[in-house]
Amino acid sequence: MNDKVKRYAPIGISLFAAAVFLDSLRYKFTDHPNTQEIFGRLDSWAATLGAPGLFAHTGLFSQYAIGSAELAASTLLLVGLLPGLTRLNALGALIGFAVMTGAVSFHLFTPLGIDPNNDGGGLFAAAMTIWVTSLVLFVIRRNDLIGLARDLQRAFVPTSFQIKPAQLRVAA
Repeated sequence: MNDKVKRYAPIGISLFAAAVFLDSLRYKFTDHPNTQEIFGRLDSWAATLGAPGLFAHTGLFSQYAIGSAELAASTLLLVGLLPGLTRLNALGALIGFAVMTGAVSFHLFTPLGIDPNNDGGGLFAAAMTIWVTSLVLFVIRRNDLIGLARDLQRAFVPTSFQIKPAQLRVAA
């Protein structure tokens, strides 16, 4: 049973999370009124804190920036299901978890609230579900993430210069 869960849970979680992320893109990338309402409320809130434009169309956390992160996460989640590419799946889970941490936090700790579109909290429930499932996938794939981090370290962080004993010998 445990082996089947370890084998099939990442597939199910990845497909589910990618489907939710991809479905949300039609709202974010088409300037849907619900998206305008949400990001408009967040931008008004940010303006009261001295950061106007943070959630505006060209802001750092605009609907397009968040949608692009969701697109990247869903792409990595799906491509990472291919044999030999599970590290990409782990990276997709990490990005998805980060995006959903922001979504859940903004729903809970800003004037946005858990029911900004009068949908009975469906949007918040979806964010919580993806947040939890991304965390589960992140935990399942933690060794892949550690391996990816080590590979990136080897690729981009130079090793310290070490003098080999043969270099210390003086030519006679």
